[in-house]
Amino acid sequence: MDRKEFLSQMGMTSAAVFMGACMAGCSKDDNNNAGPNPTPPPSNVDFTVNLSDPANAALNTAGGFLYKNNIIVAKTVAGSFIAVSQVCTHQGTTIVFQGNNNRFYCPNHGATYSTTGAVTNGPANTALATYNTQLTGTTLRVFS
Repeated sequence: MDRKEFLSQMGMTSAAVFMGACMAGCSKDDNNNAGPNPTPPPSNVDFTVNLSDPANAALNTAGGFLYKNNIIVAKTVAGSFIAVSQVCTHQGTTIVFQGNNNRFYCPNHGATYSTTGAVTNGPANTALATYNTQLTGTTLRVFS
């Protein structure tokens, strides 16, 4: 083998090794990065939401929701109030409430959760932390 052929083969081998490493890093499977929620769910929760305050008007409509203290508070189509951690347990993205589907949804990877916080579709595999709600007049209390 002459020098030119040797250098050519070495260059191709190096390129193949480098390309393989790059392709492994570009995997479509996001579960290789899945892990516990980077932000732990709030604990010792106890706050109130005044439903007559215009800032909280979303909760006066079935399917509406708002964020407060790292918690998403929502009003179901049936009219009950629910509260869960607003952070997806897959990779920490802020979730939304889809009232028309009666579920919580992560717009980043498509994970879905029931109104009880249970995972209904991955890639998440851990339920959302849930909180109690109590309505007295126009004051909604959210607590753990």
